[in-house]
Amino acid sequence: MTTTKGLKRSFKNAIEYYIVLALIAFLRILPRRTGITVARGLAAMLYCVMGRQRNNTINHLKLAYGDEKTDKEIRRIAYAVFRHFLTAGVDAARIPIFIREGMDRNIRADNMHYFEDAYRNGKGMILLTAHFGNWELLGAWLTWKGYPLRVVGSPIANPKLDRLITETRNQAGYFNIARGTETREIIRSLKQGCPLGILMDQDTRVKGVFVDFFGRKANTPVGPVLLARRFNIPIIPAFMHLDKNLSYHVECLPPIPMSHTGDPERDILSDVQQCSDVYERVIRQHPEQWAWFHRRWRRRPDSPPN
Repeated sequence: MTTTKGLKRSFKNAIEYYIVLALIAFLRILPRRTGITVARGLAAMLYCVMGRQRNNTINHLKLAYGDEKTDKEIRRIAYAVFRHFLTAGVDAARIPIFIREGMDRNIRADNMHYFEDAYRNGKGMILLTAHFGNWELLGAWLTWKGYPLRVVGSPIANPKLDRLITETRNQAGYFNIARGTETREIIRSLKQGCPLGILMDQDTRVKGVFVDFFGRKANTPVGPVLLARRFNIPIIPAFMHLDKNLSYHVECLPPIPMSHTGDPERDILSDVQQCSDVYERVIRQHPEQWAWFHRRWRRRPDSPPN
């Protein structure tokens, strides 16, 4: 029997879904720069009214940077985070237009030979990225370049929006695998030689270990490292950031060297730490382009298990 609470949740989910659909349609009609101007104006308003997200962003920046940055600098970055993600959202909504017009018009790349060499090996690979820059556009660009990318994503609470995100990714050519539910599909994709994109920069409910991130212990998913070690495949970091001229820059980095000391637990911890170090360095270069509103240090090493 459907409860009143369930009906309210379904109604809320439907409203959110149709609002997002309307926004996507609106942003695809507008010229790109006009859409970005509108989005950045909206970011200024949201920064004022979304107190919890704003405070989370500011507090997490303070945790990360400590005495490295002044309060004024922290608040400037926090505001820039809102501006960036509204800008990236415009371009994520316009992915079909990017594809139709040719994605290299707005995207350049460096050091893709690391990715290409791993792909040509034919054994599969882990593409390590983060909630940074424009990861959705990165997936679409790689697929546009001809790589059969698969991505592992955590379902979101609104099933209608989750289905929309999955369908949007699939339509762009990079197929979505729901985190924690499709292990066989992950294994099949790797055996077919597909790059597997995984984001491991958030504290989620999947198996993790605590490693240093901005000088603090952060619970970090261990799945990418376990897959790389099990199938003897490389982890290739790649990140897409937005430049000041509103074009995007993809930077591919060398494979993360796996540890082999004979102590599996120690090796896994070392490998996860290396992954964390890589995306911390990237975030430090463009701190306004990472999702600081996420509770990255939600759990501590002495926290009780969920």
